[in-house]
Amino acid sequence: MARDSTEIARSESTSDNREHRKVIAMRYMMLVYTQETEMEKASPEDMAKVFAGHVALQQDTKRRGIFRAADPLKYTSSATTVRVREGKTLVTDGPFAETKEQLAGYYILDCANLDEALEWAARIPTSCGGASGCIEVRPIHEFAKGPEGEPILSRRGRARSESTTG
Repeated sequence: MARDSTEIARSESTSDNREHRKVIAMRYMMLVYTQETEMEKASPEDMAKVFAGHVALQQDTKRRGIFRAADPLKYTSSATTVRVREGKTLVTDGPFAETKEQLAGYYILDCANLDEALEWAARIPTSCGGASGCIEVRPIHEFAKGPEGEPILSRRGRARSESTTG
């Protein structure tokens, strides 16, 4: 898979920490979807297994130096949706759309390529109470940075991606 200059470098070491090699990595976001209704029905033992699975995955990705972030989200009943129409802000309680599966959380990992990201995504626990969920994997768009970390804007006033910079 071809990668552009949006990639970032990470250091990967062997278990004895004597060898280091540079691995080109790209940040990927793994969006975790599950069925809230099934989570509500899950036993404490089932929830403990899911929690333990997330803890193990986070510890493993931290050891490998690719972990950037992960957080669970509260149920969609706590969501608020904001829309701007014709200059007016409309605020609605609840999620944007009714769906079978709801966004339950996310991970951000530095992976060498999409194949590695998919391998990690397959390890993220998504099933609760017998129902299964899914993981959406998407690369994070990186912008070229100025001297103080600000996105560099093109002549049209839009942020440039690193792949469009020289």
